[in-house]
Amino acid sequence: MREVGIDISKLLKDKLLAGNKTKIFFAELIGTFIVIVFATGSVVLDAKLNGALGLPFIAIAPAIAVAIGIYLFGRISMAHFNPAVTVGFLITNHLQRKQKLFLTYLAAELIGALLASVFIFSIMGNEVNLGANAPNYTNYPVYVIVGIEVLASALLMLVILIVVYTKGAKRFGGIAIGAMVGLDIFLFGLISGASMNPARSLAPAVVSGYYVDLWLYLTAPFIGTSIVALLLKNKF
Repeated sequence: MREVGIDISKLLKDKLLAGNKTKIFFAELIGTFIVIVFATGSVVLDAKLNGALGLPFIAIAPAIAVAIGIYLFGRISMAHFNPAVTVGFLITNHLQRKQKLFLTYLAAELIGALLASVFIFSIMGNEVNLGANAPNYTNYPVYVIVGIEVLASALLMLVILIVVYTKGAKRFGGIAIGAMVGLDIFLFGLISGASMNPARSLAPAVVSGYYVDLWLYLTAPFIGTSIVALLLKNKF
C-alpha cells in the first residue's frame, strides 16, 4: 500500500509539473511574441516612414510591451521573455526547484520571437532586415560596442533583480523594468543596437536571412546578465 501511495503522489506531482510547464510555456511564448513585435516592429515602421518616428519611438514601444507582458504574465512565469534573463534566474536559483523548466523557457522564448518576426514580415515587409540589431562600427570600436551591449544587459538584469528581491516592488515591476529597457535603447541603441535579448536579435536574423553581427547579440547579453546574477546571487 505504501508503494502505491508513493506512486500516486509522484503521479500527481508529475501532472502538476506538466500543467505548470504548459502555462509557463504559453505565457513566455505570448509575452515574448508581444515584446518582439513591438521591439522590431517599431524599427520597421520607423524605416517605412523614413525615420519620422525616430529613436524615442523605437525605445518607448518595447518598453510598453515589456511592461504589458510583465503585468499579464508575471505571476505565471515571472515574465522572462529573454533567454539571457532566464540564464540569470538560473544562476540566482530562481529556477532551482524547476530545473526541468529551463528548456521550456528557452523553447517558448525562441518560438515566440520567431513567430513575431514572421508576423512582422507578413504585415510590414522586410525593411531594415525586420528590425535586426546593428552595431555602429562607423563611430565606435568593437570593444566599446561589446562593452556597451554587456552593460545594457547588465543594467536590465540589475533592475529585474532589484524588483524581485525588494519587498513591495513587484507592483511597480512592469513600469521599472519596461523603463529600463526603453532607457537602454535610447542611450545605447545607436552604439551597440541595445538588444539585451538574444531571441530579439536571432528571430529577425533567421527570418530575414541577415546574420551579420549576430555573434554579438548571442554572447554579450548572456555575459551581462550572468555577471549581475553572480554578483547579486547571495546579496539579498
